[in-house]
Amino acid sequence: MKLTVLSRSYCHLCDDLITALEQFQGRFSCAFEIEVVDIDQHPALEAQWGDKVPVLLDGGVEICHYFLDVDELAAHLRKMGVIEK
Repeated sequence: MKLTVLSRSYCHLCDDLITALEQFQGRFSCAFEIEVVDIDQHPALEAQWGDKVPVLLDGGVEICHYFLDVDELAAHLRKMGVIEK
């Protein structure tokens, strides 16, 4: 499983969300990859998501934005069978 973070290189909220996601991943030994995409390099993504960056996605479906919502991420991962209920 791969989760995608839509990010910007100059965005401290993006850095914070990525760090929190990595900590979550390590704490729960979760089997997912983290892909970071700089939306400033992708005009279509910037047009769609620019106001919400950072955004955490799974297959194009938003899990959360601005800050890591741990409860929402855990619920999503449980639903996907990545972590136990």
